[in-house]
Amino acid sequence: MRIDSHQHFWKFDPVRDSWINEEMKIIQRDFFPENLKPILSQNKIEGCVSVQADQSETETNFLLNHANEHDFIKGVVGWVDLRSNDLLKRLEYFSQFQKLKGFRHIVQAEPIGFLRGDQFSKGINALKDFNFTYDILIYPNQLEDALWLVNEHLNQKFVVDHLAKPTIKNKEIEKWSTLMKELSLCSNVWCKLSGMVTEADWKSWNKKDFAPYLEVVINSFGANRVMYGSDWPVCLVAARYEEQLGIVESFIESFSDTEKQLIMGENAITFYNL
Repeated sequence: MRIDSHQHFWKFDPVRDSWINEEMKIIQRDFFPENLKPILSQNKIEGCVSVQADQSETETNFLLNHANEHDFIKGVVGWVDLRSNDLLKRLEYFSQFQKLKGFRHIVQAEPIGFLRGDQFSKGINALKDFNFTYDILIYPNQLEDALWLVNEHLNQKFVVDHLAKPTIKNKEIEKWSTLMKELSLCSNVWCKLSGMVTEADWKSWNKKDFAPYLEVVINSFGANRVMYGSDWPVCLVAARYEEQLGIVESFIESFSDTEKQLIMGENAITFYNL
């Protein structure tokens, strides 16, 4: 089964979604399951994992409602306040929803050191008791914090979103590469092959721009700990769905059928218990 391990839905709100600026005008509108389903079908993708884009439990419930109404949404990565004193009660509440697989915090918007916070780390520690995963959304300058976090919680399942957002546009790779290789040594950490086009030159990227980054990640994590994700509809600012999919498919063209199946779906099914 082919799975898109990372996409979003939203009812566009210019205040809440102020991160979608004028440069991203193409996605300043609503995106719902009925918009995505035909695109997935056209690309022979049978399911997806819907990921939070807003930091509220309202967002988590919004995604769960869509998942309950649409079979092709196989899992949800929601948001919960991991630093709350009531966290255990909230996790108990959310554990009743079969399609809720894990949580994410938009750490890329937080200061360096956020992931090392005592309360946040304590929150991460609680997730494994409910079999919830955690998506790591960071910039490269937060990779050292991520390394600390995953080593503190070796029994927690983590996945790095968007290759930790290397600056592909400027061909910055050295320090990012070193830290990603180190991160891959933790067997509890996986990585999404997603969100690359928006880190490249939106207007003039080329498939070969992504090859060095994909090579680092796949060689480090192996074909059994990486998973394809589109980051739709955010990807639309730089590429059509088919174009961003083609970047990954072209890169793994010479891989074995088993490896292709792992990367294009089986790993997402395993990681998120879809």
